[in-house]
Amino acid sequence: MAVTPGSIAEELELEPGDVLLTIDGEELEDIFDYDYMTDAESFVMVVRKANGEEWELEIESGGEDLGLTFENGLMSDYKSCSNKCIFCFIDQMPPGMRETLYFKDDDSRLSFLQGNYITLTNMKDKDIERIIRFHLAPINISVQTMNPELRCKMLHNRFAGEALKKIDRLYEAGTEMNGQIVLCRGVNDGNELAYTIEQLSKYAPVMQSVSVVPVGLSKYREGLYPLEPFTKEDACEVIDLIEKWQKINYERHGIHFIHASDEWYILAEREMPEEGRYDGYIQLENGVGMLRLLHEEVMDALDEKTDDGKEEELSIATGRLPYPYLDTLVKEIMKVYPGRKVHIYPIRNDFFGEKITVAGLITGQDLIAQLKDKPLGDRLILPAVMFKSGEEIFLDDITKTQAEDALQIPINIVKSSGYDLVDAILDPEAAREQTAEHGAYELTMKDAGLTEDGEVIPDWDGEV
Repeated sequence: MAVTPGSIAEELELEPGDVLLTIDGEELEDIFDYDYMTDAESFVMVVRKANGEEWELEIESGGEDLGLTFENGLMSDYKSCSNKCIFCFIDQMPPGMRETLYFKDDDSRLSFLQGNYITLTNMKDKDIERIIRFHLAPINISVQTMNPELRCKMLHNRFAGEALKKIDRLYEAGTEMNGQIVLCRGVNDGNELAYTIEQLSKYAPVMQSVSVVPVGLSKYREGLYPLEPFTKEDACEVIDLIEKWQKINYERHGIHFIHASDEWYILAEREMPEEGRYDGYIQLENGVGMLRLLHEEVMDALDEKTDDGKEEELSIATGRLPYPYLDTLVKEIMKVYPGRKVHIYPIRNDFFGEKITVAGLITGQDLIAQLKDKPLGDRLILPAVMFKSGEEIFLDDITKTQAEDALQIPINIVKSSGYDLVDAILDPEAAREQTAEHGAYELTMKDAGLTEDGEVIPDWDGEV
């Protein structure tokens, strides 16, 4: 454990390397037990020192934080996934990548702490009871379908259908939830999707929202369940069904509840919904409303701005999914600031396959190969989602420095908001500051660049 200077723990002479054994005679399962037990006015803590000596400490903290930080944030190992989902993106990863990219988590504690979506299949009754007892919320649930038999098939787990009953227990306890449906063509779409939306709508507003995202399909699917990409006509049907139920739920509960990810509107060649239909962007990190929010922020940043007379040529690279929208916004920026000449390049995903279009899954090798003969200007702007959380490294372990050397141009790593984008384009110094901040930029596992597939990659963020 680590000890915060000036804290109660330091006053008690606790030190890094000490081991917490019990509180009030009870062993701790994880960080939630610790937080719950130390929230009391007073308690007895037993700690084993580095020399093996055990100290029994009577603590009267009044509920104040003790100032302890544990080596493992959960104080226990992550729970791995026990399913073999037909849509799992991690099963579609090529060999030879960093080990953490192959870990499948399905831990209810990370659902609360980091927003991960869980299937409920590896949760016991005591896990649900702890969620209710500790008032952990919201809990994010990867639903896929409300048809128990079909859910068993999709998750390749005979307990997956029975696990849906846990939603009833959370609902009855008033535990706030969010849901996600990874849609697979010919599997859980059509009438099955209509049934699932109808059943989930019964949990609103305790279940605050549900997103529908299309399955992500890489080129590494040999031996996996045969899945096909959705067509424009499919996307139109999905949107029509979702918008029908948005109206129903808004009349009943004052929320739109069910949301289509941005990919559906792009595939259907329809305008993105107005801002008010996103219920405060509650499903933003599942790819719902990212492009609408980006548009609103850029236009707000440009409001009442006038040309500063400066000139610069620069470039931006992104995924093929956001490219048309980002291109439009960049042109709006150049209207106000005509001295800026901005090239914007969509990067084709040769590494995972062309069906993967998000920016968060672009590799350094694809970026270099496709930009090496392009006019780039004085600098290249890349979204932070292309890099490992807090590090200047791409998904394929190519570093920012290696990419700069290969392209012979400095790279700016910028945050995902429209305001940050405008700042980075207009002010090279602001862009450099954002790049420097990236090393300390904390990203959660739910930001995993996999808004198309429903699974997450630890330590990788993936907003558009």
